[in-house]
Amino acid sequence: MRRAGRPRRAFSSRSTLLRLTPVSLALVSVLVHAQSVNGGTSSGASRTGSTTPEATLAPVFVTANPLGDADLIAPATALDGNALTLRAANSIGETLNGLPGVSTTTYGPMVGRPIIRGMDGDRIRMLQNGVAAWDASSLSYDHAVPQDPLTVERVEIVRGPAALLYGGNAIGGVVNTIDNRIPREPIQGVTGAVDASYGGANDARAGAAQVEGGNGQFAFHVDAFDRDTSNERIPGFAHSAAQRALDGADASEPYGSIPNSDGRWHGGAVGTSYTWADGYAGVSYNGFQSDYGSVAEDDVRLRMHQDHVAVASEVRNLSGPFSQLKFDFGYTDYEHREIDDGTVGTTFRNHGYEARLEARHQKIGPFEGAIGVQVSQNTFSALGDEALVPTTQTTNVALFGLEEWNVTPALKLSVGARYEHVKLDPTPNGNDKFASAQGRDFNAGSVSAGALYKLAPAWSVVGNVAYTERAPTFYELYANGPHDATGQYLIGNPDAQKEKAVSTDLSLRFERGPNKASAGVFYSRFSNYLTEYNTGRLVNDDDEVVPPGTDDALNEAVYRGVRAEFYGVEIDGKWRVFEKGAHRVDVSLTADYTHARDVDTGAPLPRIAPLRATLAGDYGYGPFGARAELVHAWAQHRVPEDDLPTDGYTTVALILTYKFHVGSTNWLAYVRGDNLTNQDVRYASSVVRDIAPEGGRSVMVGLRTTF
Repeated sequence: MRRAGRPRRAFSSRSTLLRLTPVSLALVSVLVHAQSVNGGTSSGASRTGSTTPEATLAPVFVTANPLGDADLIAPATALDGNALTLRAANSIGETLNGLPGVSTTTYGPMVGRPIIRGMDGDRIRMLQNGVAAWDASSLSYDHAVPQDPLTVERVEIVRGPAALLYGGNAIGGVVNTIDNRIPREPIQGVTGAVDASYGGANDARAGAAQVEGGNGQFAFHVDAFDRDTSNERIPGFAHSAAQRALDGADASEPYGSIPNSDGRWHGGAVGTSYTWADGYAGVSYNGFQSDYGSVAEDDVRLRMHQDHVAVASEVRNLSGPFSQLKFDFGYTDYEHREIDDGTVGTTFRNHGYEARLEARHQKIGPFEGAIGVQVSQNTFSALGDEALVPTTQTTNVALFGLEEWNVTPALKLSVGARYEHVKLDPTPNGNDKFASAQGRDFNAGSVSAGALYKLAPAWSVVGNVAYTERAPTFYELYANGPHDATGQYLIGNPDAQKEKAVSTDLSLRFERGPNKASAGVFYSRFSNYLTEYNTGRLVNDDDEVVPPGTDDALNEAVYRGVRAEFYGVEIDGKWRVFEKGAHRVDVSLTADYTHARDVDTGAPLPRIAPLRATLAGDYGYGPFGARAELVHAWAQHRVPEDDLPTDGYTTVALILTYKFHVGSTNWLAYVRGDNLTNQDVRYASSVVRDIAPEGGRSVMVGLRTTF
């Protein structure tokens, strides 16, 4: 989206007052004057470190296993409570970045989609309360996930083969954000929370408020959020040294901040439910709006709007063949417009629904399990002068099941399977580029098996293996147009076949009291990995060859299937090294490494995070807490031929917390300092790493209250 003749940027491959919407202000008023009946709320247990002790409950992973077992065979991580509050960033991707096996795409501070074990896009299923909320984030790296971390109660990440129950598009993993917009448990009286923070490298002014209430049967939920940011401050030049050499001596180079990296988003939700001893049923609505800049184009803004309606119900302790039924439904209407110098260039729309029904059956001999059906349909369109894909309706119908067998007290086995039918129907809408696009049908089957064996009360070994098939997406089949986010002209492969992979992981786990550790390896081999390959030609917006140096020239790229493999290591552990009276000290270590390559040529796959390690120390004394964190990422020199390598970096962060009570309200105050040594940080997983680094030294202050 550009004015004709304007040079395209080349790249290789919170004021101190909290700004809230009127709804937010109303909620804050209610919170200030409302009286709590039950005196507060409690949060679930987190699998990651928090700087202050908090009341915890045994975690139940709803994403990794519909049976709700505490001993998970799946490699899974959960983030909630204070740990989630203290990690919250401007995007879901950045919030989760650094967890075991998880990195982020990033396209400026407002945009970031999670990457799991080197896989991104439509190989990672982004869910809200177990079902899809349609957007355009998998199509392009500059499209944000329309969700603010402040509205999330809990995040669950499932890595590798165990994500099979969510389809071929979860071949790399699942990220499920969970909220309480449809209350799932009885609420007696009124409870609520307010979050407010200011600071960071882009002076983010962020706030959220929620109120929940009920009479023990009928319950309601209302929330609102607002986030407003300035341009992101950086330690030096926006362009890397290697990129500045390519730009030439006469190029104007941004310094000290990233132009057009500011943004704002806001929204809210209402929900209600009826609860009883053995279940609940409810409905909710949430809306999201944003306006943020593209860091690759100074005059381009993206204005996004999403409406989402959800229906959910669960019935437990049934008689008959099934003991529990769970139903989730979501309908989404999404639109965003890319605006170039005040003129709308391309409008992206995506609307549709997804429904999922899970039924847990009564125990059959030694077997416990669940079966289910999932149905979805969405229509995606890109309208305008630079339409990249045709309007395409995608329909998916799937059956799935999971069975577990506790063979002995020490050994548990599981097996899962999923079969889905995917149909894609493109419509040219008068665009000659897509006149030849034909509909495609795919039948995709997947199967997985896992085992958990307890070597000793504190030690266990866990393994998973799966065969997974993924149907190509609409853009892998039908793309035919300029893609400024990556500086390419993309051409789909209308004859593309299913992506097939065999994946396995093996890990050793330890857990005794506050001490937990896991060390694992994983391996995935694809027989038809669909990815973009540059043809070596430079073309214009009409896919006509142009000579080097031409303004707005694009690298022509085509989708094709190759044999590929991913393998790596994940380490995660926390150890209580000192405890005396109210004093405690914990030390934690997280590290991961992913190696990904084209099997036939040995060439590295793009945007793979390097070896990373995080060493942290947590100190707690009564209501006081402190966390010091050292992150080191090694240089990434294994990049495709046309990409530039990234340097290593080391960052230091510090968090100070204080918990206190005022009447019946519970408070958490915190100060967070990030990148305190002001390092130039460029993620190898970011497509704009050479023109938009991560933020420099920053300090954020925040306050959270619950009652």
